[in-house]
Amino acid sequence: MSVFASLVERLADLLQPLFGVSAAAAAIVLFTALVRLLVHPLSRAAARGQKARAALQPRIAELRRRHGRDPEKLQRAVLELHAREKVSPLSGCLPSLLQLPAFFLLYHLFSSETIGGRANELLGHRLFAAPLGGRWTDALGHGGVFGGPGLVYVGLFAVVAVVAWFGYRLSRRMMAANPALPAAEGEQVPGLGAVTKVMPFMSFFTLVTVAVMPLAAALYIVTSTTWSVVERAVLYR
Repeated sequence: MSVFASLVERLADLLQPLFGVSAAAAAIVLFTALVRLLVHPLSRAAARGQKARAALQPRIAELRRRHGRDPEKLQRAVLELHAREKVSPLSGCLPSLLQLPAFFLLYHLFSSETIGGRANELLGHRLFAAPLGGRWTDALGHGGVFGGPGLVYVGLFAVVAVVAWFGYRLSRRMMAANPALPAAEGEQVPGLGAVTKVMPFMSFFTLVTVAVMPLAAALYIVTSTTWSVVERAVLYR
């Protein structure tokens, strides 16, 4: 934890001439971008995997016609087809899973009063008027919605809403282009079909996380979500 705190502090020091009091917030955005850049090869592989699964849909439709009355046999046949073609139905989950350690580390860092037995100096850093260790409820208690900290959250909510809207439209467009894909994947992984149906709305859940998380963790989520939307727009075009 102390090593990670030192990394954030050093990045903040480097960015201080450009961002002033918001240097630590800029360091978090930069750190998030570096994490996403590291997992980008997996995102590209996931995109190729989804395109490959879409290309298999005619053959899966034929399997569904032949084994439609025997769900267990159908599922086994679909799994065998994907194994032969070296296509994994879970490849798209890897980029998100690999980001979780970085997110939880950042969350814990800005939720701890002490690090290594010393006071956590990172909690004193701000994004404009809002402390990085604070939450939206704290901002409401110091000036209300249109106070200094409150306006920071208003701006952040506005960014999240715009990104969520574009993410929603992108997900709907992708599902319209591959209408049979969710059903086929749901046959391979129980429950995945239901998850796929709510995926277009997942971006809007970021509004809730921004409201309840420490601001530093919220910045990570907003930056990562924005990266995801742009990345998907490029990879799945």
